[in-house]
Amino acid sequence: MKNKILITGSNGLLGQKLVNLFSAKDDFEVFALSRGKNRNETAKNYTYYNIDITNAKKLSQLINEIKPHYIINSAAMTNVDECEKEKEKCDLINIEAVKTIVSAAIECNSHLIHISTDFIFDGKDGPYKEDDEPNPISHYGLSKLKSEELIIKAKIKHTILRTILVYGLVDNMPRNNIVLWIKGALENKQEVTIVDDQYRMPTFVNDLAHACLLSIQQEAYGVFHISSSELLSIYEITLQIANAFDLNASFIKRISTSQLNQTAKRPPVTGFDLEKSKKILNFPVLPFKNRLQVFKNQLLPSEV
Repeated sequence: MKNKILITGSNGLLGQKLVNLFSAKDDFEVFALSRGKNRNETAKNYTYYNIDITNAKKLSQLINEIKPHYIINSAAMTNVDECEKEKEKCDLINIEAVKTIVSAAIECNSHLIHISTDFIFDGKDGPYKEDDEPNPISHYGLSKLKSEELIIKAKIKHTILRTILVYGLVDNMPRNNIVLWIKGALENKQEVTIVDDQYRMPTFVNDLAHACLLSIQQEAYGVFHISSSELLSIYEITLQIANAFDLNASFIKRISTSQLNQTAKRPPVTGFDLEKSKKILNFPVLPFKNRLQVFKNQLLPSEV
């Protein structure tokens, strides 16, 4: 008998990668949930539902109808400034929808895999271990922390995967990410200003999708950190992108966070300790430069 897996946010970057990954496996029956038209033109052998996950009644009915063995919640409002401006909308997607998913997971005895973020931390003392004290400094970070707390309190089978600055490529991209943005700007000889006082460990979307699979295969419950292995300033990240794609880095201008005047605060230094994920999930811990090269090789046949 096949394992039923339900993926929310299936039109997003991670969502599409997850549908591609699991629909290619003979032992999974995949159900993909997102708003609007299905954007995924790659995957086959799965069922797509156009649904607004903030509609608690419809979402609950659908999950209970499918009775999935696994739920991967990759749906979220992730634009940090928009979350600051539209707190109510942010909470509907990042907290209230999670409440509905948790209740349905209890009913169906599903293993819930939930995607979270480095932004639950204040960035004063990174890199962070899984049990370090959260202290979000933005509404986005607070909403994601509250969703984590809901899941942990519910005492269901769960895996929380925190991640950082996810990049990659899928069909009909809903929004840009740092690698494609910098690559596109430099190819068009556009000047970009990049902060040099925020530090991150970017995550290749294929690796994050693989971590979801590993969570299932290892029956690994609890909180795990998923990212590349090297802490870099965002300015250094963009220099590595320029170098990987043989582009002119002189168009990249460094700037401090204080000069940007962004709506929401960003943690200065996040990054993760990856030992737990390496040991329990068997997650491959690799530097950004390595994953960037793999991504570049994937782009070559259908250059964008």
